[in-house]
Amino acid sequence: MYPVEKMCKSMRVSKNAYYHWFKNKDIVVLKTATAVLKERIKIIFEQSREIYGSSRVQKMLEREGLVYSRSYIGLLMKDMGLRSVLKRKFVLTTNSNHPYLTKENELNREFSSFKLGEKWVSDITYIRVNDDWNYLTTIIDLADRKVVGWSLSEDMTTQNTVLKAWIDARKTRSIHKEFIFHSDRGVQYASNKMTNICNFNLKITQSMSRKGNCWDNAVAESFFKTIKYEWLYRFKFTSYNQLYESIDSYIHWYNTERLHSSLGYSSPLEMEIKLRGFIKKIA
Repeated sequence: MYPVEKMCKSMRVSKNAYYHWFKNKDIVVLKTATAVLKERIKIIFEQSREIYGSSRVQKMLEREGLVYSRSYIGLLMKDMGLRSVLKRKFVLTTNSNHPYLTKENELNREFSSFKLGEKWVSDITYIRVNDDWNYLTTIIDLADRKVVGWSLSEDMTTQNTVLKAWIDARKTRSIHKEFIFHSDRGVQYASNKMTNICNFNLKITQSMSRKGNCWDNAVAESFFKTIKYEWLYRFKFTSYNQLYESIDSYIHWYNTERLHSSLGYSSPLEMEIKLRGFIKKIA
């Protein structure tokens, strides 16, 4: 509506500065948008405890209405020096050389479920604390992949590993009438304490992997791979309490926030809410 010269004089801006801005304004806007996107990427990455790679960062951005290709997000993350934690090898421990009877593989690698409390998988692994080992036992519900029960012990007795995790899980969630509890053939799971619990409750069918076949319990072992790669291998633990607090913090985050690829990039909590809502709707 007004001449450029008059407006520049009123705003005390030189004509050269105005024309330079006018010529490059699209570039300025583009740079600003990229800067905003980078800031969101950085925040998401830090909130994920530096765990998320480009795929999960991209899924988080989609939730905010920011739709970009994974490759572009990966390019920006590389440019920003944001790299997901490195992965290392780890080992699992199973003592199947024991006199106890083992169970058939009733689960048969059917790792999907649409009912909470229908199928649980469990396993034990060890974590170094100074020059010793502590033992982590987890129980996972296959419906929402939530860690419903866990224990940390300084020995591998059934009492302090599986039984303690089982009690924790039963406080957290009820079980379905056609419930399957699956594990490897380790002595803790085949012990009288655990088999008596399973045999006493008519709802429970105990299931065990075939000998030497890790794929039969892939979901449980995958969790150990995840927690070690993403979290535990980043620290050196000097006490049981320090390790316990670290695991407790990670599992809480894993259950409530971490996007799970097998759940369509939902968190276990989101899937739990979805399944409970679906069941309520049917009822």
